[in-house]
Amino acid sequence: MPIPANYFLPSVPEGLDGLSELVLDLRWSWNHEADRLWQQIAPELWARTGNPWLILQNISTARLNVLAADPVFRKMLGDYVASYRDAMEKPSWFQQAHAESSLTVAYFSMEFGLSEALPLYSGGLGILAGDYMKTASDLGVAAVGMGLLYQQGYFRQVLDITGSQAEFYPYNDPGQLPIMPVRDKDGEWLAVEVDFPGRHIRLRAWQANIGRTRLYLLDSNDPRNSPADRGVTSELYSGGPDMRLHQEIVLGIGGWRLLQALGIDVDVCHLNEGHAAFVVLERARALMATNKCDFDVALAATRVGNVFTTHTPVGAGFDRFPPSLMQRYLGSYADEIGIGLDGLLTLGRQKATDAQEPFNMSYLAIRGSGSVNGVSRIHAEVSRRIFQNLFPRIPQWEVPVTHVTNGVHMPSWDSSAADDIWSNACGKERWLGDLRSVEEDLKKVSDEQLWEFRNQARQRLIDYARDRLVWQLATAGVSEGEISQAKQVLDPNILTIGFARRFTGYKRPNLLLHNEERLARFLCHPQRPVQLIIAGKAHPRDEEGKAMIKSWSDFVRRPDIRAHVAFLADYDMSLAEHLVQGVDLWINTPRRPWEACGTSGMKVLVNGGLNLSELDGWWAEAYHPEVGWAVGDGREHPDDPGLDAREAEQLYKLLEEEVVPCFYNRNGNGIPEAWVARMRASMAELTPGFSTNRMVREYVERLYLPASRLYHSRISDGARQTSLLCRWHEELGKHWADLHFGELHVQQENGDYVFTVQLHVGELDPDAVKVELYAEPSNSREPEIHTMEQHKVSTGDLNSYQYSAHLPAHRPASDYTPRVIPNFDGALVPLEARQILWYEH
Repeated sequence: MPIPANYFLPSVPEGLDGLSELVLDLRWSWNHEADRLWQQIAPELWARTGNPWLILQNISTARLNVLAADPVFRKMLGDYVASYRDAMEKPSWFQQAHAESSLTVAYFSMEFGLSEALPLYSGGLGILAGDYMKTASDLGVAAVGMGLLYQQGYFRQVLDITGSQAEFYPYNDPGQLPIMPVRDKDGEWLAVEVDFPGRHIRLRAWQANIGRTRLYLLDSNDPRNSPADRGVTSELYSGGPDMRLHQEIVLGIGGWRLLQALGIDVDVCHLNEGHAAFVVLERARALMATNKCDFDVALAATRVGNVFTTHTPVGAGFDRFPPSLMQRYLGSYADEIGIGLDGLLTLGRQKATDAQEPFNMSYLAIRGSGSVNGVSRIHAEVSRRIFQNLFPRIPQWEVPVTHVTNGVHMPSWDSSAADDIWSNACGKERWLGDLRSVEEDLKKVSDEQLWEFRNQARQRLIDYARDRLVWQLATAGVSEGEISQAKQVLDPNILTIGFARRFTGYKRPNLLLHNEERLARFLCHPQRPVQLIIAGKAHPRDEEGKAMIKSWSDFVRRPDIRAHVAFLADYDMSLAEHLVQGVDLWINTPRRPWEACGTSGMKVLVNGGLNLSELDGWWAEAYHPEVGWAVGDGREHPDDPGLDAREAEQLYKLLEEEVVPCFYNRNGNGIPEAWVARMRASMAELTPGFSTNRMVREYVERLYLPASRLYHSRISDGARQTSLLCRWHEELGKHWADLHFGELHVQQENGDYVFTVQLHVGELDPDAVKVELYAEPSNSREPEIHTMEQHKVSTGDLNSYQYSAHLPAHRPASDYTPRVIPNFDGALVPLEARQILWYEH
């Protein structure tokens, strides 16, 4: 979209025209060439804000004229503009790997962490969403992001003079953010409306460019709205249930209406957590209008085109709303789509008849999606347990939750020096394809190169940490003496450990403080000292988390510790970037299995950092002794009061007996060979597999393309096949209770079992069901399932059929149980039909 000449931009001199083309594309947020360009223009402002749009608004005409007269700068700009255009026009992975496919994905998320220049995130969920959008651009996946433009975003943290957390909410001035108003064909600011009781809320649309992808943001801060309604998009995760429901209505219903207003035909809707679940209703409502069908048919047709990613490791973390609130804000909407309030509430409840049960957004997302995934293997197992209640009598491992393990966008998190190492070894386009040769190429880098790179990275981090700490302490109003001491903290030559997380109980950010004196001795060892850089926020209402921060602040103030530990306030993307680029070791200590994935440790991989983490989330998939260290025994201990003490002891012992010696034992050239070997293995083996390159390709090939094909088959021919599916589903509901088994017989023939069982189907079409033999998993993680063959019974009983199966006798026949499940071509069982009948022994 062309930038209006009068939209906060100075007149750019001839020769610098390319700046206007680059400034509003957030591709600069993951391109080191762009870093050098903007740093050259305004070094101090770039270091403080990382926001080229802000730089170009604030730079003087005199400075621009100086740059325009500088042939070196003009060449730098020209080279970058040429490489930018080339990257945008070059055939992408998706175009080459799936040339026959068309695919448009709408990615709905409550938060997006793209850059500190656009602070619309609180933590990992938003960072993942931002990394997803960047990777979609890299790989040429046609994705549009749908989110909200928060006037204040998430809180900013300050540590006061006592070391306690204080929260502040600076204003996000849209004019200084790298976004633009979306204009319609007549040049008017595009807006959509959602209905609230007795009124409409007008939502303005903004656009952020992210390479090949676009992020659209809805904003209620329109003067035509009431003051209260203007505040709907004021803060991320603010207020009580009313405000949260308002925001989720705006995201889901308003987001789909914006897509329609933009004329974007979507194949797949990806719900990044349950906050966006109302989109499944609005997408179905839109199909009702175009196809003149009822809600059940429309939901069945659109459901298969929705993908739901759950990130929550505990059921208590799901958004729930009381029925009275749903009635107030969505009662009329439920009537409009023809299901009434009871029908709407049923979609978000475990028990439809429980009038007191709140409406669960994740239940709506599951019932409105064709696939559901967790964000790591363990998290999928946890999610199957959590959602088991929606699939009664279905074995837990068959609860329909798969997993796509999260990744991180490596170009966003690597340092300039890391980028050089990877480019020299693997080529500049290493993250744009299938990563096939990356592992072998990286392993060719010498020990000397890797160790020198690591030493320089540590030095840069120490310089940054000192500067940030001085600024932090000055803001808190401490004495000049403490500020002077801060300029000398940390040592660029010693083992540097990083820990940065949200401070809350299950993440156990104070596990290292379990034995303060032992930790102090460990840090201050005379021959092999260690230093810590810590960061993290506690939710404003999490008093336990705030107390943990205060404990670290008190520990850091000890005179013997002050030089060895820094707590850096206001953990944000900029701080995270410096930390993951510079630390030698990243520690993560959640209580298993409550770390759904935990992507922070993935960010150190590309920078040569190692991990020491609990065997939970991604690390349970990644860990082996050659790439890092692990805490825990790989099991869950939910009711063990001594767990924290035991795992703290294990953590101390690993650090003292393995990590520190590995770092300090050097060869004749001063290189810690064992440490560098782990660096190389971690970088080469883990970085490709835990990148969003792998993650997005997995989403495309495993979930999106099948979802798109099924969606188009269901809406074709006026959704005729979907109408048949709905009638099948209705018949199942009417006649399922008539099904019952006859006797089961088992014989052995030539070393095989022959199972036969009779089934009475009543008024139900026998082809509407299938009979299977089921056995619990034995030597594998998967159950054993065999479809039985149907035979008509010749006894004169019109409604009975015999089913048989021949199986090798490799386990006891008693392990196998016949069962009946729904059967319809293309139906998603058990997502769309949860009935099951087991043979009773």
